[in-house]
Amino acid sequence: MNATTGQPLTMAEFADMLREHDITSTLQRVEIAQVILSKPQHLSAEQVLEGVNRGRNIVSKATVYNTLRLFAQKGLVREVIADPTKVFYEPMTTEHHHFYNIETGELVDIEPGRINIQDIPDAPNGSTHVGVDVVIRIRNGVDKSA
Repeated sequence: MNATTGQPLTMAEFADMLREHDITSTLQRVEIAQVILSKPQHLSAEQVLEGVNRGRNIVSKATVYNTLRLFAQKGLVREVIADPTKVFYEPMTTEHHHFYNIETGELVDIEPGRINIQDIPDAPNGSTHVGVDVVIRIRNGVDKSA
């Protein structure tokens, strides 16, 4: 949403956003940005591909994956690895954690500040910490083994 008007962003505003992050603006990148950045959400690359193409076949799977990787590298989206086979992208780039429902495949934000991590060991020589991601895996129903 446009902070000034409250209206959805235009294609030109998405293009400006890309340029602000040092990303060359192409039609395909703008369309991918429009899908992933239009609202707070967690989308897989496949969901972004489906949203961009909307029944058409105009953007390739490789383009979506490469563009999402670029967006993550430039800090435009955050990459969340829910399990080894499921990666999500989201526009909220501030540090926060997630619940991942292993049955439904849904990823849900945990309110920032709800998990406190202490006593993180020093990074090995020549490296530095860049973040900590906590993904709590859940399933529907009550665990009857407890």
